[in-house]
This record gives sequence, structure tokens and C-alpha cells, in this order.
Amino acid sequence: MLVLKILSVLLGLAFALFGYFIYFRKKYNLINGFEADFKAGRKNEDYAKRVGMVEFVIGIAILIAGIVLIIFA
Repeated sequence: MLVLKILSVLLGLAFALFGYFIYFRKKYNLINGFEADFKAGRKNEDYAKRVGMVEFVIGIAILIAGIVLIIFA
């Protein structure tokens, strides 16, 4: 159970950080192949912002679940 708690906190932190860097800091190079697709016109900045927000929200949710596991389990 200890491994699950540590893994969930680390995974949530990683997702939240990547989402933060993509959405707020506009580091779109963290998305695989985005720059090439952006130059080719297949993807736009809205796509990158959506990906960043989804990762950020999922990261926060997993992080909160990990913290709840640590407190109550």
C-alpha cells in the first residue's frame, strides 16, 4: 500500500507539472511531435492548450487522491 501511495503522489505531481509547463508556460515542445505538426498546419495552439489543461487537471486529481490515501489509509 505504501508503494501505491508514493506512486500516486509522484504520478500526480508529474502530470501537474507537465500540464503547468504546457498550459501556463507555453512549453509546447513537451508534446511529442507538436512543433512539426504545428509547422505543417495539422495542429494549432488551441490543441496544445487543451492538452496542457487536461494533463494539469488529471495531475491535480491524482495528487489529491494520493494525499487522501496517505491521510486516511
